[in-house]
Amino acid sequence: MGTALLAAFALWTAMVQLVDVRPVGQNGTNIGFATFNTWFHGLTGVHMGIYAATDWLDLVPVAVCLGFGALGAAQLVRRRSLLGVDPDLLLLGVHYVAVAAAYLVFEAFPINYRPIPIDGVMEASYPSSTTLLVLGVMPTLAYQIARRSKSIQAKVTVVAFVAAFSALMVAGRLVSGVHWATDIVGSILLAAGLFAMYRYAVARAEARPSSARSEG
Repeated sequence: MGTALLAAFALWTAMVQLVDVRPVGQNGTNIGFATFNTWFHGLTGVHMGIYAATDWLDLVPVAVCLGFGALGAAQLVRRRSLLGVDPDLLLLGVHYVAVAAAYLVFEAFPINYRPIPIDGVMEASYPSSTTLLVLGVMPTLAYQIARRSKSIQAKVTVVAFVAAFSALMVAGRLVSGVHWATDIVGSILLAAGLFAMYRYAVARAEARPSSARSEG
């Protein structure tokens, strides 16, 4: 699933650069799916209040990252070995690094630019960094709580919060008018692919000890 989603993201990225590309962006920059993107942008308009709110709410997934980082650090200190840290937490760190690396790559090599300048500056727009951060991090909170908590109520509450918060953030970014609609789609595919790969890596890591024991 992860491979398929990442392949879909790669295909979507290629299409954004090849399909209906016209100079309709800032300063005549090229935008793929130009007809659809300009229509949707005209439909939603620009809402800087929503943009500012979603920017501030980025602190929530950042806090989640810091929380799991602190948990991993506590295990490292207590167990006095990096290999003593739970494998799913080590792999979670790798996952977060992958999300950050994806952001940095597309900031360094922009596919397109935002529909409007931010504080007078043209900024890279594809994929939406806020959407990538939220969907790259918040599902890991639900996944980790599901693994670590014995309370059904806690699991349901966290899943409901993650779903509602993620939907609110993605919708907010979509209608704020600071991204093209195709930027949001790209982020969804990339974040989903990375998260699926993380879950696969955890499953493989946990299967190794049992297979080793069976061979012994």
